[in-house]
Amino acid sequence: MEPNAFETPNGTPVTAVTATEMEAVDRTATESVQLALFSMMENAGRNLAKVVRRRRDAHPVVVLAGAGGNGGGGLVCARHLANRGCQVAVSLDRSPEELSGIVEQQYHVLEAMGVPVRELSTTTVTDDVIAVDALVGYGLSDPLRGGAERLAKATDSAATVVSLDLPSGIDATTGERPGTAVDADVTLTLALPKTGLGPNAGRLLLGDIAVPSAVYDTLEIPYTNPFDAYVVPIRRRCE
Repeated sequence: MEPNAFETPNGTPVTAVTATEMEAVDRTATESVQLALFSMMENAGRNLAKVVRRRRDAHPVVVLAGAGGNGGGGLVCARHLANRGCQVAVSLDRSPEELSGIVEQQYHVLEAMGVPVRELSTTTVTDDVIAVDALVGYGLSDPLRGGAERLAKATDSAATVVSLDLPSGIDATTGERPGTAVDADVTLTLALPKTGLGPNAGRLLLGDIAVPSAVYDTLEIPYTNPFDAYVVPIRRRCE
């Protein structure tokens, strides 16, 4: 934990947390406060769609999604973009048959909407595309492999890369790159910034996923509500 490591433009301090501490935030929110994971995923994806739309400038969007909560947020983002007439496609880092739980539900919603879901073997990212990196979130413990590694490498060609929570392939606690990692132009980190966020995250934004302050009080994480909007810019206080 790094109390007051970041701040909003109006000077509100924001604590940065490690992967283990963020896991405790999610667990306390869902188990003790009964905030549904589906609700937090919806908030994350809707906020991500807002960020992407601000940068879209008529570029098509490809959402690169994994099978965890980060990928689920990416699929929600794709739905909101499609609902607003954006040209959007999805590339999964695995077969849809390998999805489960609410991530599988989000996939089937997109399927019913007719949002294109590309096969991994045919996925390309070109220099006229905005790539949304929703492959792996703070739970990364090993280098990216397989489909996730291939899609992370593909982002090198994108016009703009927007990462959800932190660039995939980065250790959320230390900022180390154990293997292939995404270099983002913008990162929408969720609830609280992660201690490992560094220069490769690009411009930093903080997204409100509606975690109550009682969760942070329970975990003794210093917290002053930074959200005068659902998405706010943040920066390290040493800058």
